[in-house]
Amino acid sequence: MIGYVTVGTSDLQRAAKFYDAIAAEMGTGRMMDFDTFIAWGTPGGAAGVAATLPFDKQPATVGNGTMVALQARDKDQVHKLYEIALANGGSDEGAPGPRGDEGFYAAYFRDPDGNKLNAFTMV
Repeated sequence: MIGYVTVGTSDLQRAAKFYDAIAAEMGTGRMMDFDTFIAWGTPGGAAGVAATLPFDKQPATVGNGTMVALQARDKDQVHKLYEIALANGGSDEGAPGPRGDEGFYAAYFRDPDGNKLNAFTMV
């Protein structure tokens, strides 16, 4: 149902560095690349993620309660994505670990613009 998700940025090149590293770990790359918009994913594959300068030219803002969840292949990749995020200007929102009693394993982080993401797997 979801084709892609966009996150706002005030610095597209900074966002590109962050999401290029995340996408590379997930085995994908850029599928669209414009002056104001870059999308990562695989055409015809799972939903992608895009970073965009706001069309209305107003400052990018973070949605309260908004988060993009990235499905990792296993717990090791959850840890790797978390480490990549922090190494590329992201900030910690919750170290990798189990959440609840239903086999959900996740790490939470923010991109350099403050957009919240997580990497998760079901174990």
